[in-house]
Order: sequence, then structure tokens, then C-alpha cells
Amino acid sequence: MAYQLIREWTGIQQFPLATRTKLIELLGKLKQENVNTLTILVMGKGGVGKSSTVNSILGERAVTVNAFQSEGPRPVMVSRSQAGFTLNIIDTPGLVEGGYVNDQAVEIIKRFLLDKTIDVLLYVDRLDVYRTDNLDKQVVKAITDSFGKQIWRRGVVVLTHGQLSPPDGLNYEDFFSRRSEALMRVVRLGAGIRKQDLQDFAIPVIPVENSGRCNKNESDEKILPNGTAWIPNLVKTIIDLVSNGSKAILVDKKLIEGPNPNKRGKFLIPLIVAFQYLVVKQIQRTIKDDIKKEPKVPWEVRSANPKF
Repeated sequence: MAYQLIREWTGIQQFPLATRTKLIELLGKLKQENVNTLTILVMGKGGVGKSSTVNSILGERAVTVNAFQSEGPRPVMVSRSQAGFTLNIIDTPGLVEGGYVNDQAVEIIKRFLLDKTIDVLLYVDRLDVYRTDNLDKQVVKAITDSFGKQIWRRGVVVLTHGQLSPPDGLNYEDFFSRRSEALMRVVRLGAGIRKQDLQDFAIPVIPVENSGRCNKNESDEKILPNGTAWIPNLVKTIIDLVSNGSKAILVDKKLIEGPNPNKRGKFLIPLIVAFQYLVVKQIQRTIKDDIKKEPKVPWEVRSANPKF
């Protein structure tokens, strides 16, 4: 794996005191569990706020965000250290191009992640999108096919543009609940999560607001319409996932390449050979039996009995 520049996490000092105190406390919880490194993978469609969310978590403009330009073609990993703890966040290009899943983008991401361990997946979408479609399912399926269903045990669905006024007179909590349920149905379908497995895949859904116009509380923390200080809430959710007993995802060569087609079914070869041998032997025995049962013609009878 190429050397990754790790810088001091100076952005944490830019947070309000209340937010900074909560973050240091949460990171301290991981260190008590002998976890000194946390790697977060951020994925989703383009234009949903992945890069902005990365910057918000770090408290600095670590990755470029430009609403008038397409996203970068390659993933970017930003590494920051704080009191002996290292936080890695991997920002990735959007997975959709021209209305379809971009297989090339998926392949680039997989190759970039080779030999890295993913502790948490942030699947990013927007809260202010009122419907889901088959493309959402295909994006989730592409992630699942690439890294396995188990990555959703370490998954968080992040909904950006969390500071919105719900339509049709809905209150905020009702709107958030409906949007979350609709998207989670798609995630379960795309990831192939069965109903009986829902308890093992309790994927949290967290709203965020990356805009500088985000409302703030009396402690100067960024808050959502329901009063939640969302940055420490998101980080707490991430750390709770890391502590839930599930395994992190090691992206090795076997995972990204899938089963070797040249080895597929090799264990069946001895069985096939044995089956063919038995079939051939049975055919030979049948032929011999048929020959014995056939009536002999006169010249065969004379050959068998020379005295005639």
C-alpha cells in the first residue's frame, strides 16, 4: 500500500467547544477499546453531498467541493491524527453516470481500496429527494457485489440537506421517517437482506446539514430542525457501529476479484470422471449382455460345433 500522509487533525479545533469535547470523548472511547485507527468509506451517487460531509466531519476543507464541476475521477483518502488516534476518511466518485451504475468507477474504487480495512461505510443520499427508484437499488447492489453483504453491518445511511421544510404540512420527524423507510427498503433489496436478518443489519439513518447556513444552538453547534447537534450524533453512531462486535471489511485481492473462474467447479471433476467411468462400464456390460442374448446365425453354430 502506498504511503499515506497523515497530518495533525487541526480541524477539530475549529469546532465549537461543546462539539469538540464530545468528539474527543467519543474517540477516547475507541482508544479504551484498543482501537487507534478508524477508516470510513464514503459512497453514493454523485451530487448528494459526499465530499461536503467529509469536510464537515473533519472540520476543514480537506476535499474539493464544486457544484459546477463533476466529481474527481478517483477516490481520495484523507488521514488526520489526534492524540495518538488516526482517522482516515475515503471520499469516492459518484457511482452513477448517464442513468446507470458506472462499472468503471466501481472498479477504480475497489482497486484503490486494495489491502485497506474498512471500519464503517457511509452511504450518502439526500433527505430532500421524495422518491426512490430501481437505480437506487442498483447502486446498493453494486456496493454489495463489490464488498459483500457484511459491509452493511458496518453501514450508516447519511441523508444530507437535513435542514429542510417538509412539504404538505408534514412535521420534520414524520417526513424524515417516511424518507428513511423508503430508502431502507431499497437498501435491503439491493443488499439482499432478508426479513429474518433485519436485526443483524440494523442500519442507522442519520440526517446531516453541511451548509454554512445551518442553524445553531446556544453552544454554537450545528443543529437540525429537531434540535440534534448532528456532527457529534453522526460520530457517535459511527463509533457505536465499530463497537457492535461485527468485523471490519478487509479489501483483499480475493474480495475485489471474486471467485476465480478457472477454479470454479474444480472440486466436481473427480465426481464427473467417476460418473463417466461408471456409465461407460454399464454401457459395455449392456452391450455384452445383448450380444450373448442374440440368436446365432447358422455359420456361427457350425464354427462352435466343427463336427457338423
